[in-house]
Formats: sequence, C-alpha cells, structure tokens
Amino acid sequence: YRGLWQEALVRLHQTNNFPEFTGRVCPAPCEGSCVLGINSPPVTIKNIEVAIIERGFEEGWVVAEPPRVRTGKKVVVIGSGPAGLAAAAQLNRAGHLVTVLERDDRPGGLLTYGIPNMKLDKRGIVERRLRLLEQEGIKFICNATVGENVEAQLLLKDFDATVICTGATQPRDLQAEGRELKGVHFAMDYLTASTKALLDGKPDGAPMHARGKNVVVLGGGDTGTDCVGTAMRQGCRTLVQLEIMPKPPMDRAEDNPWPEWPKVYKLDYGQEEAAAAFGQDPRAYLATVKKIVGDAAGSVTSIITVEIGWEKNGAGQFVPKEKAGSEKTVPADLVLLAMGFTGPEESLLKDLSLERDARSNVKAEHEQYTTSVKGVFAAGDCRRGQSLIVWAINEGRGVAREVDRYLMGSTQLP
Repeated sequence: YRGLWQEALVRLHQTNNFPEFTGRVCPAPCEGSCVLGINSPPVTIKNIEVAIIERGFEEGWVVAEPPRVRTGKKVVVIGSGPAGLAAAAQLNRAGHLVTVLERDDRPGGLLTYGIPNMKLDKRGIVERRLRLLEQEGIKFICNATVGENVEAQLLLKDFDATVICTGATQPRDLQAEGRELKGVHFAMDYLTASTKALLDGKPDGAPMHARGKNVVVLGGGDTGTDCVGTAMRQGCRTLVQLEIMPKPPMDRAEDNPWPEWPKVYKLDYGQEEAAAAFGQDPRAYLATVKKIVGDAAGSVTSIITVEIGWEKNGAGQFVPKEKAGSEKTVPADLVLLAMGFTGPEESLLKDLSLERDARSNVKAEHEQYTTSVKGVFAAGDCRRGQSLIVWAINEGRGVAREVDRYLMGSTQLP
C-alpha cells in the first residue's frame, strides 16, 4: 500500500518461484492460519500474490535471468509439474545444465492438464512462465516417457544427477458393481482430455464430453470441484456430486481451532455455478455409490446410491457403514471418479530400483531428498504423497539445494 511494488515482488520471489500459480490454484492454508482470522476475515494472501506478480509482468520487471556462469554439471528432472519446474529453475540458477522430461505433449504437468483452463489459463499464465524458463536455459523435452521411449538406466549414465518429480498420479479406484461400464472414468483422465481438446482448438471434440448428459462426480475435493466446473461449461443436463464425509459446519467447531485449516462449509466455484444453474448445491453428503447400472450396450445409465454413517470398528477406527433402506437411483450417463490418489505410478520406480516407503511413495527423507540410488533424488507428491502446490514448490526448491550440494560440495541456494 506504500507503492513499493518492485520491492514486494523481490520479497515474494525469494521463497516462491511461481506466485502466479499459487495465487490462483492453492487453497491457501496460509489464510486459514492468518492471525486476523481468529476473529475476522483473514488477509487475502492469494489475491495479494496475484496482484504483485501481475504488476511485475505488466511493468516488465519479470524477465529471464540466465546464470552468468555454467558449472558444466548436467541434471535431468523427470516431470514438469510445479515441483519439477521449481527444481529446474533453482538448479539452472545455480549454473547447472538442466533438462526436463515430460511424458505429455506439453510441459507443465498438473499445471497444464490437471487444472482446468478457466482456473489457470495455459497460454496466458503457464506458457508465459515456461517461456521464461526456456529463455533462462532450461531444456524441455516432451513426449518423453521414462521406461518406454527413454531408458531409465541411460539417464543415470548421461547425467550427473537425476531428480524425480513425477507426482502421485495413481488414482484411487471405485470397488463397485458396474465399474467397467462405458461412461465411467477417472476424473484426471476427463480433465486432461477436456483441456487437451480445448488447447488443440477442438473443445467439443473431447472423447469424454458432458454436453446433454447426466453427470455424477464421486469425491468432494479440488479435483471433484474441477470436474463440476468443467461439466457445467460443457453443458451437462444434470449434475450430482457425492461426498462420503459429513457436511461441514458453517463456523469452526470447537475441535478445529485456529490456526488449523478451517473445516467449514463453503461453496467453491464449481458448486456455486451448479447451484446458480440448477437451484441448489449439487453435493450430497454422507453418500456413496453401491452399484452402477448399465444398458444392453454396456453403457452406464444410472447409479444406485446409499447413505452411510461413520462408526468405530474394533480397532477404534471410524469406518463407513451403510444405512439400511437408504438406496436411491440417480440417472447417470457420465460418472467421474475423483476420490484422490494412492501414490506414484510404479514403472519408473521399478526401472530405477528405487526403495519405497509404507505408502508406496519414493523413500527419501524430507530436507534431504536422497533416494536409495546414488545421484537420484525425489521431491513433491511422488515423495510425500498427494499434497498442495505450495508443498510441491517448496520441495522442488529443497531438492535443488541438495542436488547442488551433492554436485558441488556446498550450495548457495536457499
């Protein structure tokens, strides 16, 4: 508010490589922990981040800054999501020659294909930053799938260090009768196909399209919300979102004090749009799918839902229990599974013979990021499990610091 925009930009970039991303797609746990939030609405940190970085681009302050000196060391980063990009940016800043491998046809990982365009514009926001990184000397190679058209063991020979930032992209599946019917898809497959069709200039040509269909979304997280928002834009006929958890309270519960994340009821953008179109919040709480019903052609026509209650089992754990007589039939032509992710995909980890932890993630200590194979490091969701973009950027920066230390003996990276 003093007009010191450039100083604010410098301060912001000291800990965050990509405030234009976090300011748009992070759920902002920082706002939930804001001291002002004890008794008032918290500081709108996300809005401030976006305002600062966009002012920086408008004024021409955000420019490519290639390193003055190159070390001659070569590093390959597998995965170009937020963790991979942060790692690449910091390693390049230290003077190393960085190559980023991406299996999709465009770099950006989750930023490009996992988040819908209306939430994070690809050409205006994501590609703008990717161009800067290329101008700084980072090399991106797309359609490069390690284990298929790129041999994993060759990377260990050709590069001085390897950084794995492949994310936790193994989706949690639905165990219900009728799961194999046509029209039942993983949410990320649907979002990826929709964004790819849009970027290719053929938005109506997506192989999974919601126009005129009865859509059911299973799962109440950010991915589920993005499915709701995408289906609304594609012109769905009806929309229902099933959430297995109870409806959150309007205000913080006594066992959910500041500075914990406030578990309170809110209408995110997708549900707000659906409510405006259909007259109510599309979410049904404490509900799940019991059976998926199809026609003679093998296509889904409806789902049978059931209400559940949470009860403790013999081990003291809360488990869902079906309420007798609560079955309902809901029309469905497109069922999207947005129930989270179970961990990283296995093929690359097997090819590199990497040790994994009890949750199937790459085993590497936080703040060290070293795997069981010398010269191979891991960061982001593939190491810590599905998490937030702020953690991905933090870990990308952290792994870059440790790789630099491994290559040079010491590091100046923060």
